[in-house]
Amino acid sequence: MSGAYVKSLPREKGMEIAFAGRSNAGKSSALNALANRKNLAKTSSVPGKTQHINMFRIQDDLHIADLPGYGYAKVPAREKKRWEQEMTEYILNRESLAGIVLLMDIRHPLTELDRAMLDLAVAGDREVHIVLSKADKVKTGIRKKTLSEMNKALRGLTVPWSIQTLSATKKEGVKELQDQICFWYDQETEE
Repeated sequence: MSGAYVKSLPREKGMEIAFAGRSNAGKSSALNALANRKNLAKTSSVPGKTQHINMFRIQDDLHIADLPGYGYAKVPAREKKRWEQEMTEYILNRESLAGIVLLMDIRHPLTELDRAMLDLAVAGDREVHIVLSKADKVKTGIRKKTLSEMNKALRGLTVPWSIQTLSATKKEGVKELQDQICFWYDQETEE
């Protein structure tokens, strides 16, 4: 199911986990790797393919929301503004939202726009799991260094957070991402 506006999304039922990130951060590839399917989420060489909030039903009481990417998308400014407003509405007010998976390209992490998304997560009191995507594009030493730098940069974050690396093409880190989603789901169902 897909909706251009939060009000057009299905009625809240169970829990939702949102996938967010810059237009070229690899959200669709991460979702496809997570589902072990090639075309669940549409990938494109042109950033900004996701222009609606796309909902994927994992089971009756668990949904993944693929949010529009921010940053590079070549769309009119008015459309970018609408995306921003809808994502803000979704993150601040969607009661069934249990957490945000925030994807960042490991080569360009924690941009100004990523920081704005983290600020929004804090304002909405949302847990965040940061995924440094495209990890296969850098050497192991760079991965470790970037993880260490990100851990330092995020120390003051006032919502629960965690971080990992992911290579969707090599399927490295997929199990860790699945475990995080299961953790949120188990936490939610125990309450």
